[in-house]
Amino acid sequence: MGRTGRAMIEKSRIIDSFHQFLDSDVWYSFKQSKVTMVAAVVTVIIMLAALFAPAISLQNPFDPASLALLDAFNPPVWLEDGTWSFPLGSDDQGRDMYSAILYGSRVSLLIGFAAVIFAMVLGVGLGLIAGYVGGTIDAVIMRIADVQISFPAILIALLIDGVVRAVLPGERHEEMVLYVLVLAIGLSQWVNFARTVRGSTMVERNKEYVQAARVIGVSAPAIMLRHILPNVMGPVLVIATVSLAVAILLEATLSFLGVGVPPTEPSLGTLIRIGQDFLFSGEWWIVIFPGATLAVLVLAVNLLGDWLRDVFNPKLR
Repeated sequence: MGRTGRAMIEKSRIIDSFHQFLDSDVWYSFKQSKVTMVAAVVTVIIMLAALFAPAISLQNPFDPASLALLDAFNPPVWLEDGTWSFPLGSDDQGRDMYSAILYGSRVSLLIGFAAVIFAMVLGVGLGLIAGYVGGTIDAVIMRIADVQISFPAILIALLIDGVVRAVLPGERHEEMVLYVLVLAIGLSQWVNFARTVRGSTMVERNKEYVQAARVIGVSAPAIMLRHILPNVMGPVLVIATVSLAVAILLEATLSFLGVGVPPTEPSLGTLIRIGQDFLFSGEWWIVIFPGATLAVLVLAVNLLGDWLRDVFNPKLR
């Protein structure tokens, strides 16, 4: 079969898969929920705006050369003395709030996605091992999870960040702050993935298809990855969606407390921390607009997570 024939077959498979998706219960449930549709649209708009921030922003707020203190504290365009150069106003550094929110959302989403992916890989891997192997390994992993889940996630993240700050020099820590945040937030969230996957794996490992794979000599890692993992991904997807909202809030909280990203490369949490110093002096827009963006983003992602939970567990509808 030639390359053209293989391409046509692959195209036909993609079209068939798309039609199957349109006929599925997932798509029907999505169309029936107006709230979910609005949440999805809002989430996509914010993510696309963050992704294409360099193209649609009015300035690069991370570039000190583009900032001028003479432009500080400009009000939004609809207020007196407002200008279209700063449609949502400017902060104390002369940073355009519209552009700062775009870039700040980019940083928050980047850290959120990276932290969730790290937590998911770690948690799913440990959950598969604990549920499939059992015994002492299962007991050790779950006791570690029990100890960690007894502490709030923010305390775990603060502890990890504090340890890294003590180990690394100040300049080195500033360079690696994004990685430190991803590590801190990810390690505070892996437990939910591990406990869920462990429970599902303990159910799946006793089913006939797993027993058949063992009989024909398939190795344990192959059974876990090829057979069990695809059947436990439904709950994992739900947890990942909800964890994304939690990760964004954790990053915002850490940045608000001053242990997150630096003011020179602000996230939404950093912008809120900077703006709260000027809230009662009249420059309300410096904190209100980043705060509203964060609230809308987290609410939209949480609503999508609730919908996915209902889709994968019809008993909750």
